Amino acid sequence: MPKITFIEHNGTPHTVEIGVGKSVMEAAVHNNVRGIDADCGGECACATCHVYIEPEWLAKVGLPEAGSQEASMLSFAAVTQPDSRLSCQIIVTPELDGLVVRMPEGQH
Repeated sequence: MPKITFIEHNGTPHTVEIGVGKSVMEAAVHNNVRGIDADCGGECACATCHVYIEPEWLAKVGLPEAGSQEASMLSFAAVTQPDSRLSCQIIVTPELDGLVVRMPEGQH
């Protein structure tokens, strides 16, 4: 199973495993990673699963398409950056094994 590392705002890492086809948000929720609230349960309706993609992973993960629901929801997220994504919209593939994401200080 692919491994994903979530790094809290304070630098604390959490490496978890998740099956292919699940979302990065599900990896956090199913493994009790603090800082990914996922209030809407992965419906791309709340922006409380906001993460920053590490630079070396941007080419594989990609950015939200302009005008997409994800891009719109990110406008509600706290402290977005050019590498911001909603983790509910990143589907785990074998190529994402080892993915590293950073979490903002807060989701609200």
